[in-house]
Amino acid sequence: MSLVAIDARHSPLARVNALAKLAATLVLGVALILSIDWVSAGVSLALTAILLPFARLPWRQLWPRMWPILLAAAIAAAATVLYGRPDGQMHVEWGLLRISDGSIALALAILLRVMAIALPSVVLFATTDPTDLADALAQLARLPSRFVLGALAGLRLVGLLIDDWRELGHARRARGVADTGRLRRLAGQTFALFVLAIRRGTKLATAMEARGFGAPGQRTWARQSRLSPADAVLVVIAVVIAGAAIATSMWAGTWTWILGL
Repeated sequence: MSLVAIDARHSPLARVNALAKLAATLVLGVALILSIDWVSAGVSLALTAILLPFARLPWRQLWPRMWPILLAAAIAAAATVLYGRPDGQMHVEWGLLRISDGSIALALAILLRVMAIALPSVVLFATTDPTDLADALAQLARLPSRFVLGALAGLRLVGLLIDDWRELGHARRARGVADTGRLRRLAGQTFALFVLAIRRGTKLATAMEARGFGAPGQRTWARQSRLSPADAVLVVIAVVIAGAAIATSMWAGTWTWILGL
């Protein structure tokens, strides 16, 4: 394991219970989906970024996780600028393209909102061991152990998909079926990966049933998941950030109730 990963897993945020981190992320997410303005999203994103050093998550480790989300947010924002509902002063109007003050503000709100929701989620999974999260969900949230253990096993296998994709590419090149037709090659390799994932999942389910993971009755756990005062502090910080974002938006007059759109 690299020193970067060790830093993230030994950060102050990593020592917080996984359920508390999940609750804090949900609090921020719910607060952000109540409105569609850019002020609340910007305030939430700025305050979350200020606390980011506590995760000890360097930029070179954060960027690979964030860039697909940023790309999707940028595409959504660009489409909103060009085709969003016109409001206020009209800057460009050509056929279906209508760029106005309203569409620009809405695009900015969408871009900031996606980033503000994604950043805490990325930090949550980067600083949380999947086993700790499963322990917290089963022992503290009282979710069914069969569901939790199945999700944990599936999550552990996600990393193998990257290796499977690489091996499939090498095998197809060795057989001479990956020389031409990039789109056709992508479709075929994606389907092959899908089939391989189903087969592995079936074998894993059979193995887990054979070892008694689906047996009824009281289950014991190797590690106890407990809440501490630090967990409550994190949830309170999330509530404060959400409250500050909403209050600032209302004070600025930009708050737009999502159901009112």
